[in-house]
Amino acid sequence: MLESYWEGLLDLQPLDAMHFGDSSRNDQFRNTCTQAYRDEVKVFYRGYLDSLKHYDPNDMTEEDAISYQILKYDVDLALEGERFDTWKIPFTQMGDPTNKLSGNIVLAMGQYGSGESAQPFKTVKDYYNWLKRVKGYTEWVDSAIGNFKQGMATGYVLPKTLVVKMVDICNGLVSNDVTKSIFYGPIKNLPSNFSTADKDSIRNAYTLAIKNELNVSHHKMADFLKNEYLPKARVTSGVEYLPNGINYYKYCVKRWTTTNKSLEDIFNTGLKEVKRIRAEMEEVKSSTGFKGDLNAFFHFMRTDKQFFPFTTPEQVLDSFRHIYNIIKPNLDKFFVFFPKSRFEIRQTEAFRAASASIEYMQGSSDGKRPGIFYVPIINPREFNITSGMESTFLHEAVPGHHYQSSLQMEDTLLPAFRRYKSCGAYDEGWALYCESLGKDLGLYTNPYQHMGALSDEMLRALRLVVDVAIHSKGMTREQAIAYMMENEPISEEFAISEVERYMAVPGQALSYKVGALKIIELRNKYRNLLKEKFNIAEFHKQLLKDGSMPLMVLEEKLDKWANALAGKR
Repeated sequence: MLESYWEGLLDLQPLDAMHFGDSSRNDQFRNTCTQAYRDEVKVFYRGYLDSLKHYDPNDMTEEDAISYQILKYDVDLALEGERFDTWKIPFTQMGDPTNKLSGNIVLAMGQYGSGESAQPFKTVKDYYNWLKRVKGYTEWVDSAIGNFKQGMATGYVLPKTLVVKMVDICNGLVSNDVTKSIFYGPIKNLPSNFSTADKDSIRNAYTLAIKNELNVSHHKMADFLKNEYLPKARVTSGVEYLPNGINYYKYCVKRWTTTNKSLEDIFNTGLKEVKRIRAEMEEVKSSTGFKGDLNAFFHFMRTDKQFFPFTTPEQVLDSFRHIYNIIKPNLDKFFVFFPKSRFEIRQTEAFRAASASIEYMQGSSDGKRPGIFYVPIINPREFNITSGMESTFLHEAVPGHHYQSSLQMEDTLLPAFRRYKSCGAYDEGWALYCESLGKDLGLYTNPYQHMGALSDEMLRALRLVVDVAIHSKGMTREQAIAYMMENEPISEEFAISEVERYMAVPGQALSYKVGALKIIELRNKYRNLLKEKFNIAEFHKQLLKDGSMPLMVLEEKLDKWANALAGKR
């Protein structure tokens, strides 16, 4: 049943299949904007809800029981989500297909079509697969416009500030000179072993596809968003102002935190964490001898010339490589098994660097594509070394996302749906927790890097306050930006991008702190229970060995492990 479920899921999501290294659907593009597709999804999940009734997790092995719990959770959550009209907002300005924040397929298609991402361009068939996918995508664009219009008719619309960014994204994908189009990238890199006839045929087909399909669709979407949708868009910031909005936000919180925590609990936790981290920041500031308040120190870190030492992109990348070399000798103290997947540090491609943040892209299960730590470097002279370089590497790369996602993907004993699963609070909670290991791994010896790490942690604490306040307490975009800038050394530009991200993807920003605090809570609980039997490397092994899962399932699994080790039944 689990194998059938996974194959059915990939049929519904062929772009995900490509990311997971399954090439059998590389020519497919499902039109997710149709009522027929939504009905198909509903039938799919209802079918598995019925199937699960025939199984009793009490009669299963421990591993099968975990699979049952995760699948039941996923199916229930998917069907609960069907109650909301999110289909009336087909995409937002957020777009990163590697972390699936909001599935901005418009930006994702630019990335895929560039030839620099997961979509392969190695064989003649690969090249024609992409053209078939483009046809499906242009149909999706027409349907997406129809869905946006239904949203306009019912007041289910995006905030204006986000729509302006979406117009820019669509216009950025239009190129009157075909050879300068992002979608012409694969033609510039045609394999030398292709025949002359194949090269000519592919070149002509891509030229026509860019001119007559991609340019036309993106221009149509940009024109619609600017001239029809933007005037009808909201001036409010949070989803509480949408029809059934507060219930939708509560669903988002449940989905991203995989808990039943109340909005007030999360908000108050955020306030406490902000206060605690701010006190630590004061201590670090004092240790540097800086005269002035914390906000003056933030300004100093944002602007002083000593924090901008780079002149070339390679110097920035070398600094991250140096961080990796520092932690390597210490990793054995905290881990007992390591991923086999290759790992690389790369500069983010120029076409998306302006809108990208530092990120990790998971490798493929066949080992052909390594895990990649991407660093956007528009101008190396403006790259600030106090921006949490050390903590960011621990989070996005090693031992954060690279260890967690690679070990999970490499575990062939797990059912496929669990090998590739992502639970926001688990994945991001683990990555944020890894930042707290910095001192033990040999980092944060410099007070400014320590402050950068505290700033990164503060960002995640602020998210608990701001996300809940925007979507359920009437906080405006401008109030949220001001609050964030008061409490960490970030630029206004960064604060704007963060707040608009929360506006576009309600609840996602909560997953980091909620997950990390749960991991720390469990670590402390088991340390007190097991005393001298507690081993941090073994704890990390137990955390990682069964892959991503809802926090409530994780806690039950780890409780059984700890109690067995303690000799309790």
